[in-house]
Amino acid sequence: MTIAGSDSGGGAGIQADLKTFSALGVHGLSVVTAITAQNSVGVQGIHMVPVEMVALQMDSVFSDIGADAVKTGMLGSAEVIATVARKLREYEIRALVVDPVMVAASGDRLMEEDAVATLVRELFPLATVVTPNISEAEVLAGRPVRDLEAMEQAARAIVKLGPRAAVVKGGHLEGEAVDLLYDGERSHRFSSPRVTGKHAHGTGCTFASALAAELAKGAELLAAVRTAKEFVTIALRGGYRLGAGPGTGNPMAWLWRGGQGVAQKRLD
Repeated sequence: MTIAGSDSGGGAGIQADLKTFSALGVHGLSVVTAITAQNSVGVQGIHMVPVEMVALQMDSVFSDIGADAVKTGMLGSAEVIATVARKLREYEIRALVVDPVMVAASGDRLMEEDAVATLVRELFPLATVVTPNISEAEVLAGRPVRDLEAMEQAARAIVKLGPRAAVVKGGHLEGEAVDLLYDGERSHRFSSPRVTGKHAHGTGCTFASALAAELAKGAELLAAVRTAKEFVTIALRGGYRLGAGPGTGNPMAWLWRGGQGVAQKRLD
């Protein structure tokens, strides 16, 4: 299940999550927390779904279908975060990936400032793993993150806030693309050659969703992170131009490995 906002441009949020689930062979369930009006150049508007409707969506799905793993993305407000956490405790979800979405790649804020403390207090103790990017890790750890050593320190600091593990994504640093997992005992680094180009919209959502999909299938955390890293690298290589701004990563490229997708041929 993905609990997140809708991206009308189709590159991130619920849309990217469901594509990722399908590509990895799991059935995607969705709880929409916000409707955004956005395209490749930015976010033009956000309408939060009433918190009662967020809770009702969760009740509807959990009471009938259930979920082997849950991924949270854009939650927006402290009230929504607290409601989501309450429902996750009520239904005793065993695998939870928290993507602490705070700001869009375009710079538009996607979480109210006072909601960060609620996220840490309510959701982090339930999380199997938290997946911040560099800027999010800096906020959560309360320190600058400029290199691999700082990434590890940030991951350790985040785990002290309650989750069982943290993956700090290093895509915004220079050099090879290195993600760092701290599982509460040891650190593990996952590196890949940096994919050049601007077709990266939605890759944070895609990474967390791929991780949740693998956990849903029963993978151990280390193996799940390794697959999610490979999945995102392939999505970046298969990314394509969309509109006047940066292009989007392509979760379906996982199914086209070794070939070139139709959308890429048409749009690039």
